[in-house]
Order: sequence, then structure tokens, then C-alpha cells
Amino acid sequence: MLPMFAAWHEFYVLLGTAAAALVALLFVAVSIATSLLSAEPESRRNTRTFMSPVVFHYANILFLSLIALVPTQTWQSFGLVIGLASIGNVVYATVIAVRVHRSSYSDIADRIGYGAIPVLCYACGFVVAPLLWQEKSIGLDILAGAALLLLVINIRNAWDLMLSLARRVNQPPSNP
Repeated sequence: MLPMFAAWHEFYVLLGTAAAALVALLFVAVSIATSLLSAEPESRRNTRTFMSPVVFHYANILFLSLIALVPTQTWQSFGLVIGLASIGNVVYATVIAVRVHRSSYSDIADRIGYGAIPVLCYACGFVVAPLLWQEKSIGLDILAGAALLLLVINIRNAWDLMLSLARRVNQPPSNP
């Protein structure tokens, strides 16, 4: 392991472990509540808007952690991977931000949590990639801050999803 990552080893191990455990818990919760997910177009749209991004963000945090722990990683290879990943991540997060903004179910907290903050976190990759390419350690600090913020906001989003599912479970059946 290169010295640049030696100090970050435990951080990325913990970050990746947290992301993997949280996505596993999300899968368990959703599998228990599958009766609430329907084939209706609105339900599918809400799943794509609110649930899929949570899984996507956890998977990205796990990916980042695994890439950071590759023993033969160099500044340039890490910067290249971060830069390329940021392109797709920003596009996806922007699409989700637009969907959330248009959703009748979202409030300001959702627009920030599902929309603005993930876009900001992924956009940090555009700043980080050239810094890593130039072997500037501040890039590692910025990347860690963005990853940590994404993890925390994604925990908020997963909690919001579970509360939403719980409310649906506890709703009285509608009379036909």
C-alpha cells in the first residue's frame, strides 16, 4: 500500500463496511415490505426516484472504499477512476434531483437529501480528480469529506424511506 493511503486504510475499511451493512439492511427491510411495492406506474416511478438512489449511493460508497484499498493504487490511477466515476455519478444524481423536485411526494428535506447533496458530493470528484493526479493530499481530504457526507445523507434518506413504508403499512385499508 502506498504511503498516501496508509493513513486512510481504516477510514475506507469502516466506510465500506458501513455502506455494505446498510444496503443489506435496506434489502431486508424492503423484502419484508414487498407487499407495499406494486406494479402501478406511480409506485414504480417512486421506487426509481426514492429507493433506487439509496442503493446506488451505498454501492458507490462501497466502490470508492474498495478502489481506495487496492494495494497497487497510484495517485494518477486513483484520480482517473474518481474522475471517470464522477461523470456518471453526477449525471445520475442530477436526473434523480430533477425527479425528486417534480415529485408530488417530496418536501424541501427530500429535495436536499435525495437531490442537492448527492449532486454536490459527486461533483467533488471533479475537484478531487485533478488534485489526485497532481499528488496533492488535500484531494484525499475532500474526497473523504464528500464520501462521509454522502453516507450520512443516505442514512437520512434510508430512514425516510422506512418511515414512508411504515406509514403505508399502518394506513387503514381503503373502501372500494
